[in-house]
Amino acid sequence: MKILVVDDDADLRVLLRLALEDIGKMDVKTLAGGAGITEIAAEGGFDGILLDVMMPRPTGPECLEMLKQDERTKNIPVIFLTAQGGDEILNNLAELSSYIVLTKPFDPMTLADNLRVLLNKD
Repeated sequence: MKILVVDDDADLRVLLRLALEDIGKMDVKTLAGGAGITEIAAEGGFDGILLDVMMPRPTGPECLEMLKQDERTKNIPVIFLTAQGGDEILNNLAELSSYIVLTKPFDPMTLADNLRVLLNKD
């Protein structure tokens, strides 16, 4: 399984890579921000994208909009990562993406298994 991780937090990118690649045995590419996300996603053959919500521009929702407007990337499942709680924020993200919202903190030991289930790749 191949996952694109987009997060502006360098430490979190390292943790996500460890959780997905080393523990989960997935192929992982990481980006520090959303610049160029559409081209990278289009060329990467990704099974899913883990996308941070709160990033400098483009934000996670802006990245999602770019992905959805491109024929090559519009069908790649996007899973938002957010530290923000609150039902209203989570519901807005779920409506926006039509996909899943994972909240931080998450369990790195079970993240890969959870992603497989969420992406129907188990």
